[in-house]
Amino acid sequence: MNSLFPDELARLTAPERIALIAQLWDSLDNNEQLPLTAAQKTELDRRLETIDQDRQQCISWIDLKTELERRCS
Repeated sequence: MNSLFPDELARLTAPERIALIAQLWDSLDNNEQLPLTAAQKTELDRRLETIDQDRQQCISWIDLKTELERRCS
């Protein structure tokens, strides 16, 4: 593998670095190369069980933005 040296990484812009990170992340097979701990699996299962209920309690981005703008005025 060709490695990037620190000075080469430093020359990348922030968006280029983020794109590189995204490419690296996407290249992983998350099921096998990033195993979950028992606590993470439990939390993920809990969130999946409550996702529909949680969606009913959320507000839209427009409503949130409007409320924040009102509070900051």
